[in-house]
Amino acid sequence: MNAIDCIGLMKSFGDPPTEVLRSISFSVKEGEFVAITGRSGSGKSTLLYVMSGLDDPTAGEARLFGENIHGLEKNRLHRFRNLRMGFVFQFHYLIPELTALDNILMPARKYRREKEKRPRALDFLSQFELEHCTAKYPSQMSGGEQQRVAVARALLMEPDILFADEPTGNLDSVNGEKVLRIFEKINREHRTTIMLVTHEMDFAARAAREIHLMDGRIVYDRAQGGVLNGAGR
Repeated sequence: MNAIDCIGLMKSFGDPPTEVLRSISFSVKEGEFVAITGRSGSGKSTLLYVMSGLDDPTAGEARLFGENIHGLEKNRLHRFRNLRMGFVFQFHYLIPELTALDNILMPARKYRREKEKRPRALDFLSQFELEHCTAKYPSQMSGGEQQRVAVARALLMEPDILFADEPTGNLDSVNGEKVLRIFEKINREHRTTIMLVTHEMDFAARAAREIHLMDGRIVYDRAQGGVLNGAGR
């Protein structure tokens, strides 16, 4: 089964409507690491939001593991999103009143699984070189440390898919590299499907596949070995 199937996705904003996504269709296999690239305004982030169910399409479908994500009842959608998807954004959105450890554990609190997930959270603090931040608040951490805490939070519930929207956009090259290495590690070791929106072409080149958008359309869909079927749709 594919992790993601996008079928004729379209998205328009405003009146008169401006088309941001124009009949986008592609599939992603479980365990793929895909970079979504394109200039500012090409539709990269809009595509990520629509395919993950954070926004609705004007037309078309986004299916995650065979489920039409936009056809799910609200409570089921929230549960599906919380348990099977992880999200990392350009801004970390940590809760300022909580420590690094408590921020990481936030997704588990919704399901009263904080005690169960605490060892995993502590392991992330170690893996991500954040042990010294365990009891620190966001205001006491650097930007790179805050973003790594946000990544750990996104991975706590062991999601099947990680959606990342310009996660290194506010980081220097050293911290950007640390975040990308974390993505590569979880993709390699846990077969987590990763959808990474990025303007960093060096980072995009390290994904197994690159989908490039221009004016709301896919202009190429490239694996490391060459152009995939369906390119240009």
